[in-house]
Amino acid sequence: MPPPLPENLLFRQLFDYQSYTYTYLLADQTAKEAILIDPVLELVNRDIHLLEDHGLTLKYAVNTHCHADHITGTGELKKKLPTCKSIISKASGAQADIYVEDGETIEFGNLAIQVATTPGHTNGCVTYIMHHGNRPIMAFTGDALLIRGCGRTDFQEGDPQTLYNSVHGKILSLPEDTLLYPAHDYNGQTVTTVKEEKAFNPRLSKSLEDFIKIMKELNLPYPKAIDKALPANLVCGIIDLPPK
Repeated sequence: MPPPLPENLLFRQLFDYQSYTYTYLLADQTAKEAILIDPVLELVNRDIHLLEDHGLTLKYAVNTHCHADHITGTGELKKKLPTCKSIISKASGAQADIYVEDGETIEFGNLAIQVATTPGHTNGCVTYIMHHGNRPIMAFTGDALLIRGCGRTDFQEGDPQTLYNSVHGKILSLPEDTLLYPAHDYNGQTVTTVKEEKAFNPRLSKSLEDFIKIMKELNLPYPKAIDKALPANLVCGIIDLPPK
């Protein structure tokens, strides 16, 4: 049985069928303050309509990482919603209003998520963890941990040993019933748990040595975003786009 959620939490998992990206809306239904984790550029209007439906004010657009296959909608959200500020890891090298580091919290209403740095896919990857009743209940893992997988480590700051240590030290060390929500999924799955990934993840359930070998032999093609030659500020993860 999954851990109970805060009574005042509004939680929605949203999906982009083009990039297979998940965006997460979390809000304090009493205070009417919300955050969006990993908004997608092409779906900003969808997210704004959802906020309006629930009478919510978007306080923060929060990013787990920036990568060539992860084109953020944060800049566009800021143009349309002046109350919104952008957040990303200080180590990401991207531009944002607020830079976060390990152990810091992001508050919205009476709710909060905690920052856990989980580099290895990129230097700036972070996982955001929500607690309830003094224990973790859900974590938003970005690309560090996917359902039965993990982010690639063969370009743009990737390092398999760093990723392995990050995931085992910061994510798979959480209570086993903690719900894990990734930034992407390519097989129609929506959520997993620490217990499941420790048992069934074909990469991260292995030893460090086996994991490094697996990651070095994946031979993956480059993301479509690179092939399409998107503007450099998007591919490089510039979070705040200049006004038009």
